[in-house]
Amino acid sequence: MSSETLVDGVYLRFYTHAHARHEDLLLSEWLLEQAKKHKFGGGSVFRAVAGFGRHSVVHQETFFELADDLPVKIEFLLREKQARVLLDLVREADVELVYALEPVQFGILTKE
Repeated sequence: MSSETLVDGVYLRFYTHAHARHEDLLLSEWLLEQAKKHKFGGGSVFRAVAGFGRHSVVHQETFFELADDLPVKIEFLLREKQARVLLDLVREADVELVYALEPVQFGILTKE
C-alpha cells in the first residue's frame, strides 16, 4: 500500500539555449546546481527539437546539423518560497532568462 502527500507549490520553468553559459557552466547545469545546493526537490532539463524566442530566430534540429544551439527548458516543482529563492539567485547573478511561474499542486507517492 502507498500513501500520498499533496503539496501546494509552483511550477517554475526557465527557457534558454542549449549553449548558454554562466560561471563556466552551461546555464542549465548552473540552475540545477543552485537548486541542489539549496536542497530543493529536483529539476529537469529538456531540449527542444525546434523553437524561436523573442528575437524571432528559429533554431531547429536537422539531420546534418545536430549541434545547433537549440532551445532548452529547465523546470522545477517547488514550494513558492523556494521558487522566490531561485529567482532571486538568478537576478543576483545577473543572468538573462525567460521564465514562467504558475501555481500547481503536486503529489509525492511513497511506499508504506
